[in-house]
Amino acid sequence: MTKKRIVHYINQFFAGIGGEEKADTKPESRPGVVGPGMALAHELGDAAEVVGTVICGDGYYAENMESATEEILKLISAFQPDAVVTGPAFNAGRYGTAAGGVADAVQKKLGIPAVSGMYEENPGADMFKKSVFIVPTADNARGIKTAVPAMAKLVLKVLETNGNPGSPEEAGYMTRGVRVNFFQDRPGADRAVEMLVKKLKGEEFTTEYPMPSFDRVAPGEAIKDLKNATIALVTSGGIVPKGNPDHIEASSAMKFGTYDIEGVQTADGEHYATAHGGYDPTYANTDPNRVLPVDVLREMEKEGVFKKLYRYFFTTVGNGTSIANAKKFGTAIGEQLKKDGVDAVILTST
Repeated sequence: MTKKRIVHYINQFFAGIGGEEKADTKPESRPGVVGPGMALAHELGDAAEVVGTVICGDGYYAENMESATEEILKLISAFQPDAVVTGPAFNAGRYGTAAGGVADAVQKKLGIPAVSGMYEENPGADMFKKSVFIVPTADNARGIKTAVPAMAKLVLKVLETNGNPGSPEEAGYMTRGVRVNFFQDRPGADRAVEMLVKKLKGEEFTTEYPMPSFDRVAPGEAIKDLKNATIALVTSGGIVPKGNPDHIEASSAMKFGTYDIEGVQTADGEHYATAHGGYDPTYANTDPNRVLPVDVLREMEKEGVFKKLYRYFFTTVGNGTSIANAKKFGTAIGEQLKKDGVDAVILTST
């Protein structure tokens, strides 16, 4: 049996080129396996081989999506693959966006099946799970031992079934929202009543029609009297006092910090820096006001645009931070701001 040809797409970090300082790495290709491709090749066994690896820096892809995608597709095509595997990206947002985007483009423009892997809260998952088979993974690289085997199994199943690997439960990919008709041996009314009875009894049951869950937040009312308003600063850009006294994590933050800026006229680089590990910190560290605009708000405060800048700012790192923790942070910060009579918040990111 002829082995299927697989091309593996990874970012600069997993290729061993470097971290954030090398995120501008342009697309390149190498024959055979690189980094996690070795584990992928092992899991594919005799059924398929990784004939080539295509690499691109997360920053380069994010800043040049259209042109980067075209470059990457040319590199992939040169290997004449039967399928493409991207990632796993875990909870790295830019990597997930690139992995999902490349897989989607491979399928639409090259007509080749593609499989990816990432954490379910990765932005790339939300963007591409409807068009790409994506294996759910852990939120960090420690989950590679389970992610790669699942991805290898899925890509082989996709090839074997000509793109129809079965249900998400059977094949191990994220639910895509695709409805498939099939015959049941019992009428719908019987099944519905059975589920209702189980629900009333508090017993477990599996719905046949799961409904989507939307997180809808009503926008706050506009400030009616800005000149008498107290404004607060909150950031997910990781600006902290030099030395990061509360040791806020550079990724997948488990906490937020609260810091006093009473009398502080500017968030200068001598006293503040970013703890964020998901973007190039050079410009933020040179002038932290770029992320936490204390200087401009002080000027507006003096000009009487608003009454007062709240004496504390709240900060955390959005890089890989789970939705659950983000909601927890937001609720705690919101309660404190409301208690202290703050009228509005300027929320900055990276």
